[in-house]
Amino acid sequence: MARIVMKFGGTSVADLDRIHNVARHVKREVDAGHEVAVVVSAMSGKTNELVGWVQGMPKATGANSPFYDAREYDTIVASGEQVTSGLLAIALQSMGINARSWQGWQIPIKTDNAHGAARILDINGEEIIRRMGEGQVAVVAGFQGLGPDNRVATLGRGGSDTSAVAIAAAVKADRCDIYTDVDGVYTTDPRIEPKARRLKQIAFEEMLEMASLGAKVLQVRSVELAMVHKVRTFVRSSFEDPDAPGMGDLLNPPGTLICDEDEIVEQEVVTGIAYAKDEAQISLRRVADRPGVSAAIFGPLAEAHINVDMIVQNTSEDGSKTDMTFTVPSGDMEKSLKVLDAARDKIGFDVIQHETGLVKVSVIGIGMRSHAGVAASAFHALAEKGINIKAITTSEIKISILIDGPYAELAVRTLHSVYGLDKK
Repeated sequence: MARIVMKFGGTSVADLDRIHNVARHVKREVDAGHEVAVVVSAMSGKTNELVGWVQGMPKATGANSPFYDAREYDTIVASGEQVTSGLLAIALQSMGINARSWQGWQIPIKTDNAHGAARILDINGEEIIRRMGEGQVAVVAGFQGLGPDNRVATLGRGGSDTSAVAIAAAVKADRCDIYTDVDGVYTTDPRIEPKARRLKQIAFEEMLEMASLGAKVLQVRSVELAMVHKVRTFVRSSFEDPDAPGMGDLLNPPGTLICDEDEIVEQEVVTGIAYAKDEAQISLRRVADRPGVSAAIFGPLAEAHINVDMIVQNTSEDGSKTDMTFTVPSGDMEKSLKVLDAARDKIGFDVIQHETGLVKVSVIGIGMRSHAGVAASAFHALAEKGINIKAITTSEIKISILIDGPYAELAVRTLHSVYGLDKK
């Protein structure tokens, strides 16, 4: 017998038929004798609809300001998960399973006061553990908790993944199964490279890099949380037959296991290729090279909540001037330019240049720590295809390369092939 947390996303609970299918997945684990808690998202499209209602209300009431109270925003958008949890509990009860729905405040899942983007501070899992011990399935509304003001607080988009991993850690679950519309984590996007393979295992660090670099399988915060608490996490498909052979395998269910790297016996040099579109590059030319200049540039950008990624600095031969180049999301470029222009006197640059429509392609693998020549292979392969590299950043397990947008798919397929990911 094991203790399992199962999480189902919006597409998995999109309508009553799919909710019934989810109930079959849950019943399979219950019938196997496991203790089960389930975390659900809102039905597909429902959160967007609720957000639209909130955003439209100021205009509908003739208000002069487009702003609204974030606490009331949370009250409204959290209702999507409440509906799903109740419907799934009813479906399970109709199958003869002892099930009960739970809202975040009932557990409670305690969060900070950042309404709309709250972070989980603590979860008391004792009552859920007691109920599971009695054979009851806890169906928990994801994406929500209880803020210090004693009001509902939501965790931001993708927060149900975070809820599931946090609850798994709180109840000391043997594993956390994230059911979605794909059957695992692939070496790259199968829509770009049909030869992409589903990975059997991937280390937390690798998954964190892939999630932050554009892979949409898991939300970044959930991977961070799983890594901190060592929560073994499986990515699985909710659209496979719940009763198919192997679906109930306790140790190796179908899908991709995200785990500590010590569990991975044969570590590949490169695990996957990720990419992030719509990158913008900003260059500050002839900046005075003095102590504090980097803080003068990146401090105001951080205060404006602009995420700066790749940073390249080139200093003049006499050391008096430097060029500072970095990337931001394309959607933040205009905002970045305004922030930098306002700080121009403090920074002291001569010219500001910018370019949009770029793509960041990244090579990821924990095996890179102990292998030389990984970067050189990438540079050589891209050069042979006539792809110009605009910027490069590296870490122990990642190489990120900035290129022109039209070359994105060619670069992904080239790198996927050069590291043999389409052959194993």
